[in-house]
Amino acid sequence: MKVMTRIFWSLFVFCLAMVPLYGIWNNWAELAGPIALLLTAFMMALAGWYLGVTEKKFTNAPEDDPVGEITDNAGEYGFFTPYSWWPLWLGLSCAILFAGLAVGWWLFMIGVVIAGWALVGWVFEHYRGEHAN
Repeated sequence: MKVMTRIFWSLFVFCLAMVPLYGIWNNWAELAGPIALLLTAFMMALAGWYLGVTEKKFTNAPEDDPVGEITDNAGEYGFFTPYSWWPLWLGLSCAILFAGLAVGWWLFMIGVVIAGWALVGWVFEHYRGEHAN
């Protein structure tokens, strides 16, 4: 994680340094480029800050060991759903939402209802609590 933190902070410094250089190179004729670079710098700072804070909570990762092997990082990464139909319904509902912006608000509201149903279904897909079906 240390390497990733340094990479993001380096990208922050680079993008922040490019804001005035890009503006000078362009004679400040348009502001979209410097603003985009500034927002990108802030996104890099956010990712670097998050990784730095998270790094303090965990022990050294295998990729931080200079003499580490690739096999040191082997093992289970977590639980992942092997298949799920909910992203399909969520994607279709987003398509209905965007079509509703062009066609009419009645279609948009139908898309909101379907999107809410699909999102709740996807979030609680593996819920095995007290009120599970």
